[in-house]
Amino acid sequence: MEYVVYVLMLVVGGLVGFFLNRISSKGKSDEIIAAAEKQRDALLEEARLKAQEELEQAQKRAREIKEKELVLRKNAEKDIKKKKHDLEKLESQLLHKIEKAEARSDLLDKKMESLRTRESEIETRKQEADALVENQRRELERVAGLSPEQARAELLKRVEDELSYEIAVKVKDAETRIKEIADKKSREILATTIQRCATDHSIDPIVTVVELPSEEMKGRIIGREGRNIRAFESLTGVDCIIDDTPEAVVLSGFDPIKREIARVTMEMLTLDGRIHPAKIEEMYEKAKKEVNLRVKEAGEQAMLALGIQSIHSELIEIVGRLNFRTSYGQNVLQHSIEVANLAAGMAAEIGANAILAKRAGLLHDIGKVIESDEGNHASLGADFARKYQESPKVVNAIGAHHEDIPYETVEAVLISAADAISASRRGARKESLDAYIKRLEELEAIARGFDGVSSAFAIQAGREIRVMVQPEKVDDATAPKLCRDIVKKIESDLEYPGQVKVVLIRETRSVEIAH
Repeated sequence: MEYVVYVLMLVVGGLVGFFLNRISSKGKSDEIIAAAEKQRDALLEEARLKAQEELEQAQKRAREIKEKELVLRKNAEKDIKKKKHDLEKLESQLLHKIEKAEARSDLLDKKMESLRTRESEIETRKQEADALVENQRRELERVAGLSPEQARAELLKRVEDELSYEIAVKVKDAETRIKEIADKKSREILATTIQRCATDHSIDPIVTVVELPSEEMKGRIIGREGRNIRAFESLTGVDCIIDDTPEAVVLSGFDPIKREIARVTMEMLTLDGRIHPAKIEEMYEKAKKEVNLRVKEAGEQAMLALGIQSIHSELIEIVGRLNFRTSYGQNVLQHSIEVANLAAGMAAEIGANAILAKRAGLLHDIGKVIESDEGNHASLGADFARKYQESPKVVNAIGAHHEDIPYETVEAVLISAADAISASRRGARKESLDAYIKRLEELEAIARGFDGVSSAFAIQAGREIRVMVQPEKVDDATAPKLCRDIVKKIESDLEYPGQVKVVLIRETRSVEIAH
């Protein structure tokens, strides 16, 4: 298309020259003719140059296309050769596989022929066996004089008579074995659950010691003629004991919540420094709000620790109040958390509802903080849980954990068992703690009763005792014998769980003083 344009430009230039010649022949001036001819020549030269440039570019593009075509052709030939080689290789593999398949097919045909022959032989023998059995059956019927149905009934009756006694014995043995397995499994479940649940035990005291910034603060607490201490005891309901203990007062009371409010009130007063009846009343109100907040936080933390959700706010507060309640010296909230963990662990072992067991375990003793003169704490707790829309299964577990009402679910039984386990742990309650301390004292007394023993210390909850001997009375040769004698004395005179390790220590020191 571009070549056509240049040719048209040449033609136009020629026509322009022609007309200019015509014009010059008609009397136009020579300058116009010369200018026109010059312009024509310029146009012609420009057209020729552009045509030459386009021709060169076209030739260049043609060379590039030819080179690309050559490269593509070489690549195509290379790909064709590679594919041809792959196809030849694939063809060779297919031929090999076909040969193997044909060989396998021949082998299978031979095996099938052999199987047909054996099948025919088996069928023949089966027919012979059937005929033989039929002949024997007819002969037995002729000899016994019984039909097949009568013979079968007679045989079954004899077998049943012979096996009835053995069946009874087997059933009894099976029941005994199942009971033993169940007892063993229950012990394993209890042991595993107790091992998984590691709850600290501590005996809550009935007194609280409040440290004072100075000894002079005791006089302010007493006040003029004792008005401050009387106002404090009247508001808090707690006895304030001021004795010779340096920089400390003792708050005594059986209600842990009142004692905690009194402690917070006393600390606020000592920090403020201004102590008089009006200030005591002001600080008491602040302390009540703070302790109430702590009560709610304790309930929420217990729920969070156990992963329990959606409990009524009143029940949360009741659970928090358990933290300030003791039963035989045992903290009731810690006891409830332990019961929840124990019950959930046992429920998981036997396939019961662990979530239900954990919820009922936490709430089982809420009746201990509900003030009422009617019913025991189990029935009070069940009524309170029912009031706040707890499920009937949880209500039954709470009410039945002391067997006051029948158990309705497996989880209720687990709550009762977990409650007994938690209460009977060593050191959990005051009676158990007293027996535990007594055993430690007896252990140390046995060791100190031997000649040459200077002192003895029971450690690791009574599982080990360290015996210190006098080196001048017990030498290295007699030390092992003394250690064995102490062990035998402990085994014969003391009852203890597990084992007790006796460590005898003999030490000789040489001391000199340089002057």
